[in-house]
Amino acid sequence: MSILVTGGAGYIGAHVVRLLLERGDEVIVVDDLSTGSAERVGDASLMQLDVAAADARDQLELVLRERGVTAVIHFAARKQVGESVEQPEWYYQQNVGGLANVLTAMRAADVRTMIFSSSAAVYGMPPDQVVTEDTVCRPINPYGQTKLVGEWLLSAAETAWGLNWAGLRYFNVAGAGRPELGDPAVLNLVPMVLDRLARGERPKIFGEDYPTPDGTCIRDYIHVLDLAHAHLAAMDHLTAEQAPIERIFNVGTGSGASVRQVIDAIGEVSGLDARAEVEERRPGDPPRLVADASRIGLVLGWQAQHGLQDIIASAWEAWQAGPRRIG
Repeated sequence: MSILVTGGAGYIGAHVVRLLLERGDEVIVVDDLSTGSAERVGDASLMQLDVAAADARDQLELVLRERGVTAVIHFAARKQVGESVEQPEWYYQQNVGGLANVLTAMRAADVRTMIFSSSAAVYGMPPDQVVTEDTVCRPINPYGQTKLVGEWLLSAAETAWGLNWAGLRYFNVAGAGRPELGDPAVLNLVPMVLDRLARGERPKIFGEDYPTPDGTCIRDYIHVLDLAHAHLAAMDHLTAEQAPIERIFNVGTGSGASVRQVIDAIGEVSGLDARAEVEERRPGDPPRLVADASRIGLVLGWQAQHGLQDIIASAWEAWQAGPRRIG
């Protein structure tokens, strides 16, 4: 197949690109390289383009037609929660406008299959500690809102012109499938801990008085390579099935690890002193947030293959292969 991957030079996208190339698919990456890197796309074709730009639709339609694209995997988006609160207009323009441009080009070129990179941020702060796809979505920041609006837009395109799509709601993504494909951003717990250790500082825990076994928050951590395989499972399902049973899938392990467990695992794998400083709770942190991942197993036959130790070991190997090697 000929697959177009927007945002394919980024952290998660590059893992999907590598898997597609390994199995022999033709891959075209569209990325503005604002957070991604050209070195990450391997032998895939690279088109440098901001999909939210005013002239992006025509360029996207042209490449879809010229390369005979059969499906699109859409990662390209802004994803910093704090930044989305400060610049909501820009986040809607980038995330919703960018998706609209891609869909407009797909409709014109008669490309009818899309896998959409969504997020557990669509749930906000759900009352349920184990979240199913039927949990009511109440996003609490513009980033999460744009992902939910994206799902609505895809559903509307399905009704209007027959788009065949699936939306994957990620939980906490970490690790690396290859040392050169580690998470380049310091926005999530694992790279944040490694960043502090690299600077000779202690990791931080925000609150240790939650109603959990060790008092720290519990989250569902998914290995980025497992997540990449979930995209391929979804795409293969869509291309084989004319009427999918479901459109929305949680991608997680179905089990959780506490903040303290993650930090302790980093200390064990790295051999570093990772004893944490404890600070006051941050507002808005639910005690436990774990995915019910049964739907994706039942419908797509996918399940996570890697646990916390694999995630941390691969993240550490990738960090040590990068420019900020510790020790």
